[in-house]
Amino acid sequence: MKGAEAFQELIPLIKDEPVVHANGFICRESFTLKDRKANFYMIGSMGLASSIGLGVALCKPDKKVIVIDGDGNVLMAMGTLAMIAAEAPENLIHVVIDNEVYESTGSQRSISSKVRLEEVARSTGYKNVLRVEKREEIKAAFLKLKGSAGPNFLLIKVEPGFDPATGRVTHTPEEITDRFMQAIA
Repeated sequence: MKGAEAFQELIPLIKDEPVVHANGFICRESFTLKDRKANFYMIGSMGLASSIGLGVALCKPDKKVIVIDGDGNVLMAMGTLAMIAAEAPENLIHVVIDNEVYESTGSQRSISSKVRLEEVARSTGYKNVLRVEKREEIKAAFLKLKGSAGPNFLLIKVEPGFDPATGRVTHTPEEITDRFMQAIA
């Protein structure tokens, strides 16, 4: 399955939850499929979506908070996995789209083919950890985690192949922040 196919399964499962998206094709794909005010698009800052998502989850314990991350982003900020596990927000779902490359910068290989990120999450203390490799497994896995106290971690293994023609987020960083803050108020 390609990353775009994973998004086609995942995005319809998101209702009114705040979602923090990693930079690159992660935010571009989500923006193209379903732009909404409760989407925070991390533009240009790699590895920070999970930190921002943790902050939102801690400040809004009454809301499920979803982080959609990439393998390269998680590898860049590996310490955030431990921080999420230590803070243990029950309302956080951390989804990682793992294509084993830094696709938006030229498809350089990441090391996620050798480092099983779901095992790292498990070892740091995420409460529930799942890995899926087929499109038809995404819905059941995501809904299971959505119904479980977390922190939860879902690794979706995909092949490289996001469409480079996928448009960029057209909102300014200030607009993204303002919209998101209004949506979660």
